[in-house]
Amino acid sequence: MTANPTRADQPILLAFSGGLDTSFLVPWLKEIYERPVITVTVDTGGIDAAAARSLAERSARLGAVEHRLVDARGAYFEQVLKFLVMGNVRRGGLYPLCVGAERVLQAQTIAQMALTLGTDRVAHGCTAAGNDQVRFEVALRTLAPDLEIIAPVRDRAFKRPEQLSYLEERGLPIPPFGAAYSVNRGLWGVTIGGQETLTSAGSIPEEAWVLSRDAFSRPRAPERHTVGFERGVPSSLDGVRLDPVAIIERLEGIAGPFGIGRGIHLGDTVIGTKGRVAFEAPAAEILLTAHRELEKLVLTGRQARIKDTVAQPYGDLLHEGQHLDPVCRDIEALLISSQARVTGEAHLLLRPGSLFVEGVTSPYSLMAASKGVYGEAAGEWTPADALGYSKMLALTGIFHKRAGSARP
Repeated sequence: MTANPTRADQPILLAFSGGLDTSFLVPWLKEIYERPVITVTVDTGGIDAAAARSLAERSARLGAVEHRLVDARGAYFEQVLKFLVMGNVRRGGLYPLCVGAERVLQAQTIAQMALTLGTDRVAHGCTAAGNDQVRFEVALRTLAPDLEIIAPVRDRAFKRPEQLSYLEERGLPIPPFGAAYSVNRGLWGVTIGGQETLTSAGSIPEEAWVLSRDAFSRPRAPERHTVGFERGVPSSLDGVRLDPVAIIERLEGIAGPFGIGRGIHLGDTVIGTKGRVAFEAPAAEILLTAHRELEKLVLTGRQARIKDTVAQPYGDLLHEGQHLDPVCRDIEALLISSQARVTGEAHLLLRPGSLFVEGVTSPYSLMAASKGVYGEAAGEWTPADALGYSKMLALTGIFHKRAGSARP
């Protein structure tokens, strides 16, 4: 490829997941735009060596002139997941933003690649009804406003059966799940969308689950594990120091077969509708739960309350694709400051469908710092101090009642 290709030779960079939408787009873009297509997969987790080979082979068979795989797992943790852990971020009190939060990083990578290659067009396979179209395009327009963004699945309203027929008629490879389920996998978990998630009534079938299939029909024996944190960042698993990405990947393999982190999230989409998606987030479930309990031991009540007030909006901003907004840097600064003493270990018991935190330890334990024992013995105060405190604490209520009774 020349450094300054002519317009006709400029490739279209396609954000490629290997699913039905992006598989369909490789031959369709070539046919309609008469330009070469380069597929780009930004690995933010869930792609092992076999999956990487499969993506490259599928891309070539679909007609792409080149396939690029960019390992962004470390960057994803440092730029996004680290703060989701620090903030104990869940959407709707349940969903740990399994996928979606990485879209800005993926868009950032693709925009930079387009500038490097000197091409003017990038494409994605998002629909008009989902969140990812907003996330991708907000990020792309912010980072590279001169790029032309092509979104045929959204703009031409292609349906999944149409795409499937298009590929079958040309003898091109079909993704493993075909048109039945849309599966997205990343470092923080898996999301699964299908006919059952289009309404609020029921669950997806057992065979549609990816990480936790048969977790309850073939239950595993209970296991105990220990997760360590340093300044709010996962640092060890069962006493072995590991980098955060390795910890997340190992926890997925450990906890997925227990059915831990399996759920169905019902919530508000970026565009204002209600949406529903099945998810499996075993590593996220363990790390968020363990971190939350460790924080309870080392943070003051006011620290925890103030941190919670900014953590939820931070998750909302990520959900909406607004991670590049400078307010996110402000929130991240507070989260980092809050984690100065979030160092220690959480001791966990894993059973089918159940995660139980048996205990937490830390050199910064506020519980151990007190001479008192809850419910048993006074420490830095006397019984008389306790009596006086109770009287003082009741004064507001006493005054309010007295003022009301004084009225005619």
